[in-house]
Formats: sequence, structure tokens, C-alpha cells
Amino acid sequence: MKRAMAAAVVVLGLLAVTVVTRPASAADNPYQRGPDPTLASVAATRGSFATAQISVPRGNGLGGGVIYYPTDTGQGTFGAVAIVPGYSALFADEEAWMGPWLASFGFVVIGIETNSRTDGADARATQLLAALDYLTQRSSVRDRVDPSRLSVVGHSAGGAGALTAALRRPSLKAAVGLAPGSPTGNLSLADNRVPTMFISGQRDTVVTPSYLNGLYSTLPAAAQSAWVEITGVDHLFATRANTTEMRTLIPWLKIFVDNDTRYTQFLCPLMDSTGISMYRSKCPYVPPGDPSPSPSPSVTPSPSPSVTPSPSPSTGTCTASYRTTNSWPGGYQGEVTVTAGGSAVSGWTVRWTPGNGQTVSQVWNGTLAADGPAVTVTNASYNGSIPASGTTTFGFLAGGTPSPPSLTCSGRP
Repeated sequence: MKRAMAAAVVVLGLLAVTVVTRPASAADNPYQRGPDPTLASVAATRGSFATAQISVPRGNGLGGGVIYYPTDTGQGTFGAVAIVPGYSALFADEEAWMGPWLASFGFVVIGIETNSRTDGADARATQLLAALDYLTQRSSVRDRVDPSRLSVVGHSAGGAGALTAALRRPSLKAAVGLAPGSPTGNLSLADNRVPTMFISGQRDTVVTPSYLNGLYSTLPAAAQSAWVEITGVDHLFATRANTTEMRTLIPWLKIFVDNDTRYTQFLCPLMDSTGISMYRSKCPYVPPGDPSPSPSPSVTPSPSPSVTPSPSPSTGTCTASYRTTNSWPGGYQGEVTVTAGGSAVSGWTVRWTPGNGQTVSQVWNGTLAADGPAVTVTNASYNGSIPASGTTTFGFLAGGTPSPPSLTCSGRP
């Protein structure tokens, strides 16, 4: 693993120096596009690529549409995204704002008009897949697209169409349902194998949170998935440009379409929860071919993080502090910050004894070992070295009810 430079990140509103690392798979990734991302860059309305657009005529199984693409021809091909609107809607009226936005982040985007504005979810799934086939086989920009890195996005009935398209074509790299609602209400994702994200509105009375909770629960435990609920918005949130949607959607597409692990920092854990009332995650998110651990079983976390962390006692040259980042009935997700003392450390070990009923099942950015009833986490190969007063973090999933553990930290000089 290559060690990246230290970077600053915002944690619970406090600016802390964090050792940020990039796995070798990201540095060597042939699909990686664009500069190193920051919280500000993923929330920006434009990425680093200049874009252009061309019209798509009616035909080829579609009602027409628009293709948006990066004009850069020096970095090879790009992954692609097909977008379909909801029932009775026009892409031109509702989702067209997403086209140049996503293209500027290094995707070729085809936004489609449906053959009929009353087409159901199944028909919209068929047209999404037809759009991807047209884009990669017959469009004038087909030489700019990697046909092995394709994804789908849809709103409302179009969102159900995107999820149905993922069921039909499991080779897709990602699917995103924006308030995805099936008119028949009988959609099941039990056979889904495509990394899938839901983005919904807290005040949606059309595709309600309770409906989505039932649909999300049909996803297989092993499926990589996430659900973002935006605070205070209704069913039409996706028809208006907003950075809250895009700062979660873009990392999802980057991770799974581009295999770009530089973007996992924004979702694992959620780096910026502003405007988000609920976030369900299955961290860590692992792009295909990445050697990291597989995602955890499906969970239903609550939206509220825990209280401000308290530092642990030190047994050597470092200290450790804890916070709960997500919780749900029967389990929770925690994060531990390891801080070096007055001198640098070359390795660290954090120990604690879980409370009654607590069991740690998975750790990322560290190596988990059991020592009787105690839990030991040692640094990974890439985050053991911490400069004096610097920090790094690791996360874990556990069963039981969260409570602040009594942590001890020991470091090697």
C-alpha cells in the first residue's frame, strides 16, 4: 500500500488532522478520472471536466433524449450513466440539470425521454437498457464510453425502472433509485447483485419512508447498498438541482463505476450529514476487484450520531477516543480516533472489552483480533505511522446496544 499525504477532514464540526491513505488499487486504477476529491469538490455544481451535449433522436427503443459527455479525449474512455424520469414526466423538465453536472465529474450521461409518458416501471427499465445499448453501440460518442462500466439512475417510477434494470442486467456497476416507487407496489430486490443506492425525501407522501423501508429490506444481506434520506423535502426533490443529492450520488458512482476508492471517505462514515435526516450504510464499500473485506450484513441505522467522544487513558505514546456513527435495533457502527502523543508512532494497538451483549463483527482501516472477552485492533499496513499529535481513524460494526467503551492505546515509537 502506498501512503498518501496527511489531509484535513471535518469530524463532528471540529477540524482535526487525519492521516488519509489511498489503497494501491486506487493509485493504480486505470478508470480513475479527475483530481483528488475533497468535501468541497463533491458538493460543487461542476467537476473538473469541460462538457458538451448532443441530441438523441426518437428511435432505438427510446423516445429521444440528450447525451452529455466530457470533451477530454486524453484520459481514455469514461463510465456511463443512463437516467430516466418518473411517471408522466419529461427528462427535459425534471432531470436535465443532472446531465452536465455528472458529465463534468467524468461520466458520459444519456438522459432519455420515454416512449410514452405513462410507461410503467418495467417499460422504463427496458428503455434504460436500450439507452445504454444505443450509447455504447450506435451513438456518435460510443468511442468515449467503456461498455463494461455502465449504471442507471431513475426517479419515482423511473427509480423503480432503474432497480428493475439492475435485476435484469446484473453486469451493471451501479443503480440509484431517486424516491423509487413501483406503481404496483410489488417490486422485490431479493435477486439484486448490483450496488444500489436509494435517495429519498423525508416528507415524501408519494413514495413514503415506510414504503422504502420495506423495499430496502428486500435487498440481499451481501448486496452493497445505501439509503440517504434528505431532510424536509418532498417527492419532487430530484427535479430540482441540489448538492445534497449529488454529494452522495457522485461518490457512489465513482466508487462502483470507476472503482475509485478515493471517494469512500465521503460515505464511510458519512462525512457531511448536513441536510440528511437518515443514512443507512453497509461500510466498507468495496469496488469489484478490491481486496478489502466484503460488506457487512444489511442494517437499519438511526439518523442520529452519538455524543461527543471522550479520550481514553493512554498506556504509551497514543490515545484513542470513540464515537457512535450509526445505530439500529440490535447493532451499531462505531469510529475510533487514534491520536499520537508528543512524538510520532510507527504502529498502534487499541484494546477494549465490549459491554454486555456487544460483539464486534467487522473492522476497516485496522486488523481485528479477539483476546478472550477483549477486542484488539492494530493498525493496517498503511496507517500505522502517525506524526506527533496527528490522528488516524478506524471503524467497526458491532451487535448490541452502543455505549462508550473504555479504550487503551499503545504505540510503537
